[in-house]
Amino acid sequence: MFPSECETGFLIMNTKNITHNFTEQFPGDFSGNLMQRQTPDFLFCTVKPADFHQTELIDFNEELSIEIGLGNLENDKDFLVAQNLPNNIETYATAYAGHQFGNWAGQLGDGRAIYAGEIFNQGKQTEIQWKGAGATPYSRHADGRAVLRSSIREYLMSEAMFHLGIPTTRALSLSKTGEDVIRDIQYSGNPQKEQGAIVVRTAESFLRFGHFELLSARNQADLLKQLADYTIENFYKEINSENNPNKYIDCFQAICDRTLKMIIDWYRVGFVHGVMNTDNMSILGLTIDYGPYSMMDGYDLEFTPNTTDLPGKRYAFGKQGQISHWNLAALANAVFPLINDSEVLEKILDNYGKQFWTEHDKMLAKKFGFDEVLPEDERFFTEWQQLMQDLNFDYTLFFQSLEKPSSEIKTDGFSDSFYRHLSENEMTRLSNFIRKYQERKRKNKISETESLAMMSKENPKFILRNYLLFEAIQDAENGDYKMFFKLKEALQNPYENRFPEFNQKRPSKYDNQTGCSQLSCSS
Repeated sequence: MFPSECETGFLIMNTKNITHNFTEQFPGDFSGNLMQRQTPDFLFCTVKPADFHQTELIDFNEELSIEIGLGNLENDKDFLVAQNLPNNIETYATAYAGHQFGNWAGQLGDGRAIYAGEIFNQGKQTEIQWKGAGATPYSRHADGRAVLRSSIREYLMSEAMFHLGIPTTRALSLSKTGEDVIRDIQYSGNPQKEQGAIVVRTAESFLRFGHFELLSARNQADLLKQLADYTIENFYKEINSENNPNKYIDCFQAICDRTLKMIIDWYRVGFVHGVMNTDNMSILGLTIDYGPYSMMDGYDLEFTPNTTDLPGKRYAFGKQGQISHWNLAALANAVFPLINDSEVLEKILDNYGKQFWTEHDKMLAKKFGFDEVLPEDERFFTEWQQLMQDLNFDYTLFFQSLEKPSSEIKTDGFSDSFYRHLSENEMTRLSNFIRKYQERKRKNKISETESLAMMSKENPKFILRNYLLFEAIQDAENGDYKMFFKLKEALQNPYENRFPEFNQKRPSKYDNQTGCSQLSCSS
């Protein structure tokens, strides 16, 4: 793809190929009024991005840009900060609702995201939006901006998840806006100035559970049906929608399947989302909205990276399967008017709960290098989980310590994954577990070489830990991006130990550092 020339004469990417399929099909408010308000009759509002005069491009994901059909970046970088847009682009924000921390929140919507539209390339649709480009009618008394800190976190982590093989939104570019933004990072009554930034992010679709919840709550049955048909026709083409009386059931089942796969992948690599509200759940099973997330350091089922989630820890690591089930039940209530069969929905949800733990055990078996799940493995996994919980091993490094011929596994090989000194009894407990693991591996029908090859594909050598991000952010805020680009390089090959200096447990100096162990929702 090559850049094309817009009316202003500047070289830009192939933005002329951006369409507005969504806004052409659904009712919207085209007034451009940015007043924050309820929009009961509309699914979107057109908006004008804020003006930024001293922007700076930090990074551009050229490979992704070419893949989706935007092409190479040439002289003009204005599109990446939503400035001087060509006439064919009509910017907008969508309305959705949601349950936040288990409570119905009513209308929410894109308060900090503004759509450019969709682009089609080789039969695939990609939606493009700016995050941090200004207020919308759904900003709820906020400014619609984003800060460099949170923008770096989203830019790097969404790409890290992609390279880990986990369904996710992706990041196209990261830019500074040149303006200061006021944020109270800990909600402590001590707001500070931070550098503003914009991330351009992409996804096949940013539709959320909350889009369906909004229409259902408003009893807009016709629009609900239209949105479901749009979803099936564009994103679930494997569902036969023509003369299929069960297409909405099939669609709900497919959403459950994709959600299950995503959450299992989260458990596989130790990802904790931190704020699994229904408005943060993708209808396509994508990891979306990277806020107070964390890759898990020391294993803890009760770990939540989100200070806003304390003390209940609704979205803790060990509860993500349960919460995904809860969120799907909320979606089932929203789409009930289309299906009108509570028994079939309850059956799908019940099966989700059963299937989840079946797939979870299959995932664990691969991490341990087992060729299949045996009946006695449930007890083995339970004992392992309790060992990890009690001794607080580093989740990622623990599995790396197992990734060697079974006969060579010794207790001293786990020392790099300890976050505290272990007592003699605790070391004995670890030794007993190793012996049981070695006995279990002998039941494999595959060779040791095949087992280790399996483990190497399931257990990452690099994870984007919060303390690494913290260091990169500190440097970037001072104009130094070397750490940022080094992390970007490392995350592209997460199953190879190319950067041993990053393959370390969290240093103790960061144990209670805001931005390393826990974060707030503020960004």
